[in-house]
Amino acid sequence: MTAIDDRDAAMSELLGIRASIDNIDAALIHLLAERFKFTQHVGRLKATHGLPPSDPDREKRQIQRLRALAEDAHLDPAFAEKWFNFVVAEVIQHHEELAGNGASGEL
Repeated sequence: MTAIDDRDAAMSELLGIRASIDNIDAALIHLLAERFKFTQHVGRLKATHGLPPSDPDREKRQIQRLRALAEDAHLDPAFAEKWFNFVVAEVIQHHEELAGNGASGEL
């Protein structure tokens, strides 16, 4: 195999791997959208019933659960926790907006 053939084979493999990554990225976006549909429902329930926008005890339990899942999946648990904290911050912001606009507010 020549250097050019080897490079072409590597580029072909790279394109296939990138296509897989793109598919996973698309799936993640759809899963996040689905997750936010549920958290918006939670936010409306909380706003309707005067419940606080955040639940620190649940967040702690979720972090422990996600860190364990990450370890099992050979993913850095610290990264999983950072991701969760980022998502939760967005969810809490939505819940606060709902609480301020009433439960019928759209996000």
